[in-house]
Amino acid sequence: MLTVLRNSWPLLLGVMLFMVGNGMQGTLLGIRGGIEGIGTYEMSVVMSAYFAGFLFGSQITPVMIRRVGHVRVFAALGSLISAVLILYAAVPNWVAWSAMRVLIGFSFSGVYITAESWLNASSTNDTRGQALSAYMIVQMIGIIAGQMLMNAADPAGYLLFVIPSVLVSVAFTPILLSVAPAPAFAEVRRLSFRKLFTASPLGVVGMFLMGGTFSALFGMAAVWGTRAGLSVPQISTFVAAIYFGGLVAQYPIGWISDRMDRRLLILIVAAVGAVSMFAAFALAPAFWLLTVLGAVIGGVANPLYALLVAYTNDYVDSSDMAAASGGLLFVNGVGAMTGPIVTGWLMETVGNGGFFLYVALLMTGVMGYAGWRMTRRPALDPADTGAYAVLSPGATTLAVADALEAAQEGTPSH
Repeated sequence: MLTVLRNSWPLLLGVMLFMVGNGMQGTLLGIRGGIEGIGTYEMSVVMSAYFAGFLFGSQITPVMIRRVGHVRVFAALGSLISAVLILYAAVPNWVAWSAMRVLIGFSFSGVYITAESWLNASSTNDTRGQALSAYMIVQMIGIIAGQMLMNAADPAGYLLFVIPSVLVSVAFTPILLSVAPAPAFAEVRRLSFRKLFTASPLGVVGMFLMGGTFSALFGMAAVWGTRAGLSVPQISTFVAAIYFGGLVAQYPIGWISDRMDRRLLILIVAAVGAVSMFAAFALAPAFWLLTVLGAVIGGVANPLYALLVAYTNDYVDSSDMAAASGGLLFVNGVGAMTGPIVTGWLMETVGNGGFFLYVALLMTGVMGYAGWRMTRRPALDPADTGAYAVLSPGATTLAVADALEAAQEGTPSH
């Protein structure tokens, strides 16, 4: 790990600063939207726009990189992120915010693809698993740190929009001044939807449902907190708990998944998530318990994402693993675009608890479908399955492909 940090610290530091900015902007908009009197459904459109831009960026960025190179794409998209973060405060209008969120989602997708290409190029076969593990940890730390910075100033003012903009601008410095050359870009092809669904119906359906879960949790948590009357420190703590749970739970669940039927583990983990969210919906618990439940759902959602990728790749040829993962990420992105909008509609229909109800229903869907699929074909022997790789919901196809390759070669990132 020391070798990884010595070789890749400029990139990892830059990524962490980017993630601080990204972690702040979603929470800040959710709170500022309430201050500006923007309705719940309108804010759900704003939050959904990020995921639409992210999905679009994942398709377009490879073309941009091949045309003008990594450095120009990285610098251009990073500058756009920095500018948009400032403009949010200047134009507090949900239509304008939606357009800006599309732009910033597109830009963050491109920045991640570029950064992950550099990380891959700076790693050897022996260190790739450790490098990707460090990358995922740094992402989570950055987002959690962003929640803590939410308490640095009044969200009704301008400073909290300036801080992430400055951090994103500073993030360029360690990366672009690094001596590492820009890597050659290798595009990951995609399996047809029919072939992917035939290989793993659970993988496809589960990833669609998890896309809605992630976007609801990470897009609408601050909107829910604002409507529920939580203070800024409480909202930032709740959001941080979701990410903290995801960081902590990945490794033990990954270890277990290599030793049992992954469908059963998916069912159990989804059931824990469903119970925790139904409890939050039905009981209206105290804040400390809400924070615990937030950590539980975060600790469930992140490993489920990686479990579904690993399970799907148990049923495809090794040469198709990267392509299958690319298809799953696309399905996940489509599901993510729907999450905030449906959550906003439910919150308007059944009250603030609609936030928890939506996530609970999606977790129940994953649980039920996993149980049904267990009746359709026998389980694989754990000895015949591939290794679990720690993955972040924000990872692009390149990082997922590299993580799977490292895990299969015996250098797993857990």
